[in-house]
Parts: sequence; structure tokens; C-alpha cells
Amino acid sequence: MSGSAIDIPRAVLDAVYAHAREGHPEEVCGFLVGAKGGTVADEARRCDNRQNALHAEDPVAFPRDARTAYNIGAKDLFFLDRSQRSERPVKIIYHSHVDVGAYFSAEDERAATAEGELLYPVDYLVVDVQKDGVRGAKLFRFDEGRFVEIGSYGP
Repeated sequence: MSGSAIDIPRAVLDAVYAHAREGHPEEVCGFLVGAKGGTVADEARRCDNRQNALHAEDPVAFPRDARTAYNIGAKDLFFLDRSQRSERPVKIIYHSHVDVGAYFSAEDERAATAEGELLYPVDYLVVDVQKDGVRGAKLFRFDEGRFVEIGSYGP
């Protein structure tokens, strides 16, 4: 992916931060949506984190619970896929990291790619949420085979 960073208005960022605080001590996830061809993500859409259910069902295949992982369910992935052909596509997938800071982990990279290719043409926002609140977030983009930070946001 190339191009400029997607603008995230403060009200949208605040909605993401509220979601992260409400979900603590578990990771939350969702989408930021905006007009096709535009550079603004003007709507936050919460997704269900299915990680606890998957972990309970098969802890060998899913050794992490929602404190350290997220898994977007089929209904939300259908929305993401369908949105890419709409006038309001998902531009950013967001999720929180609980008590460890905002960085793009190896697990995040595995979830976002297949055979070294990006699964969806979106950026990724990682929110740093601690027991006492949100400390900020970082925006990442897949560029030339790796994820690079393209923006950071305060609390």
C-alpha cells in the first residue's frame, strides 16, 4: 500500500479509546470506515472479539485468550470484505494491546497477512490501553513486505 496516512478525526479516535477502556483487561477490535477514495476515516464500528470463545473451544489451536489476542468473527469479516466494494470501505482495522504498549506484534502480522501478502487493503491502528486508561495509539501500514509506523496519536 502507498499513499498518505488516513486522517482519524478526534471524535472517532475518542470512540476507539472508549471501546479500549471498556474492554480492558481484554483486547477489543473494530473498523474505521470512510468515503471511497477519501483520506478520512469518519466512523468507528466495533467488532466482537471472538478470541475467548475460540480459546475455550480449542485451547491447543488457540492458546491465547482475549487478554493477549483478538479474532474478528465471520459476520464482521463479511462486512469488511463487502465494504471494500462499497462507497464506504473499511480503511483501518483497530485493536488494543492491554498493558504492553502500542506496537505491531509478530502475532498481529500473522493475522494481517497470508504468504507474505496483505489480506485486506487497510491500515492497522494499535491502541495502548493500561489499567488507568489509554496512553495513545500508533497507525501501521504494510509497505514493501513489512509493517511500518505511519502515525501516532496521543490519549
